[in-house]
Amino acid sequence: HCLAVRAVCQREIDCDRGSGYSWKITLLRNYWKSKVKQEWLNGRYSNIPSQLSLPEKSMYPMDVDTWGEILEAELER
Repeated sequence: HCLAVRAVCQREIDCDRGSGYSWKITLLRNYWKSKVKQEWLNGRYSNIPSQLSLPEKSMYPMDVDTWGEILEAELER
């Protein structure tokens, strides 16, 4: 699980580990974020008719750099 989360959230994982969080806390802090971020990066939410069409778990608190990654992926589509 740690490697799968790190593949999507490398910057976040490295930051948490650098801040002294254990691997377990780091995984807990980033697991759902990695799931949601991967869905956004894969374009799952690229062509929705309205915000009401988003699934319940489509949002998660993410920093500006993460949203920048998502925007770049959208612009490349």
